[in-house]
Amino acid sequence: MDVQKRIRELMEIKSWSEYKLAKEAGLPQSTVSHLFKRNNAPTYPTIEAICGAFGITMAQFYADEGEAIVLTQEQREMLILWGTLTDEQRHIVKSTMVYFGGEEKK
Repeated sequence: MDVQKRIRELMEIKSWSEYKLAKEAGLPQSTVSHLFKRNNAPTYPTIEAICGAFGITMAQFYADEGEAIVLTQEQREMLILWGTLTDEQRHIVKSTMVYFGGEEKK
């Protein structure tokens, strides 16, 4: 897996800059910058911090498309709540999430 490419994909989903990723992950901006400019392989703690910033697990970070993934407790709770919403409510929630979280991927 191309770790830098995966991080870039996640950054694009949220419309985050390198600076925003560093801030959200609690990492020095230089760490994130070097990750891309010098093609440095991130350490385990760096990937862990990045996953935390994106609200995903390490398994979700490394999962291939279509591969089963383990959800966090919070993600499971959100899916359960999602299932109780009407179509109109789901549209409102999704629109709100897109507005606050970045552009929607189609």
